[in-house]
Amino acid sequence: MLLGAHVSVAGGLENGPKEGRTIGADVIQIFTRNQRQWDAKPVTDEEALRFRDSLKAHSIGTVMSHASYLLNLGAPNAAARRKSAAAFQAEIERCAKLGVTLLNFHPGAHLGSGEAASIAVAAEVLREAIEETPDARDVRLVIENTAGQGSCIGHRFEHLRDLLDQVGFPERVGICLDTQHSFAAGYDIKSAEGFAQLFAEFDAKVGLRHLCAFHLNDSKVAHGGRVDRHECLGQGAIGFETFARLMNDPRFARLPGFLETPAGVEGWTKEIAQLRAAAGAKPGTPPRAAATPTSRPPARRAARAPAAKKGSPRRRAR
Repeated sequence: MLLGAHVSVAGGLENGPKEGRTIGADVIQIFTRNQRQWDAKPVTDEEALRFRDSLKAHSIGTVMSHASYLLNLGAPNAAARRKSAAAFQAEIERCAKLGVTLLNFHPGAHLGSGEAASIAVAAEVLREAIEETPDARDVRLVIENTAGQGSCIGHRFEHLRDLLDQVGFPERVGICLDTQHSFAAGYDIKSAEGFAQLFAEFDAKVGLRHLCAFHLNDSKVAHGGRVDRHECLGQGAIGFETFARLMNDPRFARLPGFLETPAGVEGWTKEIAQLRAAAGAKPGTPPRAAATPTSRPPARRAARAPAAKKGSPRRRAR
C-alpha cells in the first residue's frame, strides 16, 4: 500500500507535499480550501504551479482532496442541496486545476427523509456534477463509507452499491473505505475471519474494482458503536494486526492509504514506518519501532493507483 496522511497546507497549498515528505509519505490527503466556510477563492495559476512543482520536488504521488464537512449532498431540502452541489462542483474544478486526482467526500445525511430518498438525491447531485465538469475527467469522485452516526447514509455496503449504480459513470466514481467507520458501523474488520468476510461482502455487493483508497484509522469506540472517532494505530478497539493484514494483502498493494489519526506529524512518521515494517511480517506480530524515515533521499514513486486537510480533519455529526 502507498502510505500517507491528511497533511496541513497552512501557509500555502505547496506546503502539503513538504509535510508529506517530512513524514515519509508516498501520497497525501489535503483540504484545498478552508473546509469550515462555504465560499472559497478560486485557485490561481500561480498557486497551481507552485503546488504541482512541490509535488515533484518532494516525490509525492497520488493526492486526494477531502471535501468540506459542510456539504450534504443527500439533503432533503432543495435549497440546502443546491448550495452543497455548487460547492462540490467548485471543489471538482479546484482539484482539476491542481492536478488532484481523487476527491473524497461523505455522501450526506437524510435528516428524516429516509435512506433511500437521500441516496437518490445524492446520486442525482453527483451525476449532475460529473456532467457539468467535463474538463475534470481526471478527477475521480470518491465516496467515503461512514460510521452510521445520526442520519448519515453510506454506512452500509448496500448504500455504496446503490449510489454507484444510480450515478453511473463508473470511471468517474469510486469508494474510499475508512477502517474506523467500517468497524463502528458494525463490520468486523478486527478478526481474521471478519476481515476476510468484510472484503468478500464488499466485493459481492460493491466490487473491489471500485475501491480507490483507504483511510487508516483505529477506533476510540467499540465495534458497532456508530460514532466517528479516530484513534492512533494499535491504541484503539481495532488493534494493529488489522493494519498489518492490509499491508500484506496483495489486492491493495498499489492503493493509497491515508492516516487520519490524532497522532500528528511526529506520530504519523512513526505510524508510516510501523506499517512499512509490518509488510511481510507474520499476522499477530506486534509493530516494532522504526527510525524516522525522513533522512532517506526522495525516491521516484511508482505510478498512482489505477482505480483510481489545512490541518487534520475534525469530525462533525450530521
